Amino acid sequence: METIAIITGKLARIGLWIAGAGLVAMTVMIAAQVWWRYVLNDSIIWTEPASVMVMGWFILLGAAVGIREGYHLSFEVFLHFAPDRLKLILYSISDIVVTAFGFGMVWYGTLLAMKTAGNKIPSLGISGAYDFLPIVVGGVLVVLFSLERLARRAAGLPTARFGEELDD
Repeated sequence: METIAIITGKLARIGLWIAGAGLVAMTVMIAAQVWWRYVLNDSIIWTEPASVMVMGWFILLGAAVGIREGYHLSFEVFLHFAPDRLKLILYSISDIVVTAFGFGMVWYGTLLAMKTAGNKIPSLGISGAYDFLPIVVGGVLVVLFSLERLARRAAGLPTARFGEELDD
């Protein structure tokens, strides 16, 4: 389990760095577009589709890392009052649902990528499949990180910095 945690931890860190770099890159692209359009009275044609594509990457990679770290959205009012055993069951059900959602991202993202592989994004000159690649990669990471959480919980190990703060 420790080896898996090290590997997934490194994947999460890489994903977070890529997401952060993507956020900076998108900000630079949008700033350049605004400068060119309003100061130079011209336009850079590739910045909008490229920034949207980069945004898909940083949103989906960040979401996957958030799942691993326990920062994903949840409704915990009931869990605050629930007994510890019930909390573990409900957290596991939540992780199973998130895993299923991740499989859906991989499946449908792949189908979308395959259907658009023959199309080209005009201003970038690349296949339309690249628009859906973040969904597939993000889905793979969601599945991997959710399965890790389930395995860690089954082994009696902590699963997140936040979220599963059980009373001793």
